[in-house]
Amino acid sequence: MQTKALLLASLPAATAAETILGAYIFSRHGDRTTKAYSPVKLTALGAEQVYRSGAYYRNRYIDEKSSSRINGISSDLADLTELSVTAPVDNVLQGSAGIFLQGLYPPAGSVNSQKLANGTTIEAPLSGYQYIPVNTAAAASSHQAESNAWLQGNSGCPAAVSSSQAYFESKEYFELLESTKKFYQDLLPVYESTFSSEKATYKNAYSIYDYIHVSTIHNTSIPSSELLTPSALQTLTDLANIHEFGLAYNASSPIRAVAGSVLASHIVSTLKDSISSESTQKLNIQFGPYGTFASFFGLSQLPAASADFTSIVDYASSMSFEIFTESSSSSPSEDEIMVRFLFANGTASDSNPAKPFPLFGQDKTELPWKTFVEEMNKIALEGGSKEWCDACGEKSGDCAVYYPEETAAGAAAEGGNKGMSNAVAGVIGAMVTLGVVLGLQALVLGVAGLRLTKRRKQETGDVFQVPVGKRTSFSDTSSVQKA
Repeated sequence: MQTKALLLASLPAATAAETILGAYIFSRHGDRTTKAYSPVKLTALGAEQVYRSGAYYRNRYIDEKSSSRINGISSDLADLTELSVTAPVDNVLQGSAGIFLQGLYPPAGSVNSQKLANGTTIEAPLSGYQYIPVNTAAAASSHQAESNAWLQGNSGCPAAVSSSQAYFESKEYFELLESTKKFYQDLLPVYESTFSSEKATYKNAYSIYDYIHVSTIHNTSIPSSELLTPSALQTLTDLANIHEFGLAYNASSPIRAVAGSVLASHIVSTLKDSISSESTQKLNIQFGPYGTFASFFGLSQLPAASADFTSIVDYASSMSFEIFTESSSSSPSEDEIMVRFLFANGTASDSNPAKPFPLFGQDKTELPWKTFVEEMNKIALEGGSKEWCDACGEKSGDCAVYYPEETAAGAAAEGGNKGMSNAVAGVIGAMVTLGVVLGLQALVLGVAGLRLTKRRKQETGDVFQVPVGKRTSFSDTSSVQKA
């Protein structure tokens, strides 16, 4: 049965009377290798997925023939003043962003050439390949996100980590942990080379799902594959969805969704730039992991529109926020500006287009700009701001500037010897001691009439080598991290 929201989603996304002023796209990376083994890498399939998604958004926002083209945006050669692209410091996410951009602004051939003063014409390499930088995502992004099981552990927000950990103390968690024991143990022959019997529980629902999901895509043979019936695969997916949404969002503990809150803040601030007469920015693109999608979905009440918004989004999924007006004015007022949210689960394409859904429990897919900003600000937290630091309970690092009294008190507690740190005091004490010892030595030598002579270096001798220990590494798949 179709919900009201799904019926709304089937309506045309734009009309000829609209003028698109700007857009913000948030995308997941493409297909990758399993997180069970490092390093995690983007696959050729993943590259193709995000490339096709980039081409879809080119057709929607960039192509001169599109009825949804962003007003005034460069169509052939990327204008870096109009475009901003960010991704966390992560090879899968950064790589996905770079490939997406080649679909958005493909090689321009002779258009991307330059005539030199001596009359020579130089065409950019690779058929006019366009070099579009991918910037490092700001605060609350994760370092090597796709090498971890869950981003929250690297969010820098202690309160969010604590809230996510609380899921493992919830009634829902313990009920599922107990009721699914036999299910995971029965499938042990499939993954016992990677997960021990002790690890084969609902606690590692996502890690096990990810391992099997990647295997079913890339492995020509899987141990005991007869156990992976359609029903078993669906149960693995359902349990992973419940597990991950439980870690990403909780209505009674909004800080758990800090990744979605930071994203909401960034969306609002960048879209404001798109409608500002002082800015030339028209399109903002950010890449991130599925956990951020889930957090934002929960905060923006999208599960009310469709239960699918509680599931892990597919590879190359994307959501777009486009601002538009039906005014004919070249400088429409804020009262004349609207916002539309669109989402494509998996690679966006003509056969799987980004569809509009209502945000914040609304019954319309189009929100007045002021209403959109008001609702987004209710869930937004600017990364590294005083509000973020307060909500996260973080007072060190970049947050220390907001708590000078606590910082001073901490320094005083660690200090000593008239305000000197323990380390400095120790160094000074050692130097004084050394000076006294050398002074006494000189005195003894002088009184005894002794003198120092240089000893000849031995021709041969034993050489002592520090043993090099064997490097080890381990991965605790039960830790509260995910990506």
